[in-house]
Amino acid sequence: MERRQITYRRLVAADLARIGEIDRTERIETIYVQRGSRLEEQAGDWSSPPWSSGGVGEHSVAHQRAECEGHLAAGALALGAFDGERLVGIGLVTPHVRRDIAQLAFLHVSDGYRGQGVGSRLTEEMERLAREAGDAAMVVSATPSVNTVRFYFDRGFEPMAEPLPELYELEPEDVHMQKRL
Repeated sequence: MERRQITYRRLVAADLARIGEIDRTERIETIYVQRGSRLEEQAGDWSSPPWSSGGVGEHSVAHQRAECEGHLAAGALALGAFDGERLVGIGLVTPHVRRDIAQLAFLHVSDGYRGQGVGSRLTEEMERLAREAGDAAMVVSATPSVNTVRFYFDRGFEPMAEPLPELYELEPEDVHMQKRL
């Protein structure tokens, strides 16, 4: 596959119809289990196939689109990364989920594009948008895979001893992290 220069732009609700262009496939052999601010590794096979193009289950394109639409309706800002016309990365940030706290609500980069700065650039832009909105910190409920958690560690996020209850309730198995902006 020939790659062009990756471009970035704000997304609107209509753009979310393209979320199925992202290939979330990932081989995951180790996850973290969070116990307060401490993380414990757990070996196994938690690999992720592409999102299902049919149905409405949790791992379907329809569910992911609905999740993103819900975040946009709650005030999130969405950014997309494009290789030519193809959406290869998406990030959503919701300012002010609490006083002075933004939520990195959604971040996915296609298989084959990870490790090339796409996720870093999306995260930097989401942090900038949160700061511009007046937030001083950002939280994320990270998929507990080692690669994902290390990605956030490398960007200055740290595990939260006490996650925001409303986010923990939605994603109790995720690693809940925060960063000062």
